[in-house]
Amino acid sequence: MKRTTLVLFLLAIFSFSMAANNDVTGKWRTIDDETGEIKSLVEITKEDGKLYGKIIRLFNEDPNYDPLCTECKGNFKNKKIIGMQIINGLELKKDQWAGDDGILDPDNGKLYDVKIWVDEENENKLNVRGYIGFLYRTQTWEREIEE
Repeated sequence: MKRTTLVLFLLAIFSFSMAANNDVTGKWRTIDDETGEIKSLVEITKEDGKLYGKIIRLFNEDPNYDPLCTECKGNFKNKKIIGMQIINGLELKKDQWAGDDGILDPDNGKLYDVKIWVDEENENKLNVRGYIGFLYRTQTWEREIEE
């Protein structure tokens, strides 16, 4: 009886720690994979079991920088990038969040299939992998640590 209780207790702790490490919600700094510079701050939230994310800040030398998404199509065309929802309704599949046309790149106005997961070695890094067919590109975003 004691052994069973101990095993259940350890499984519960393990499950809780895995869930905490897989928490993708919060604020993340997007990093340009070509220049290594911080581009924006994205806030990721869960609603009704799905994942959404919007740009809440752009990093630019000009404090009045507030561009429109001129390359976007449909409802996003010529909308302000700050406040724009770029992660759309991702669902949890195994240990990754994924969705078809799940992420928008405001730089080129294209939607990509996407998978998002917390880095196994560093819970303050988020892997964001966009796909077109079998081709993909992965960016690493950094968690915004509030002091």
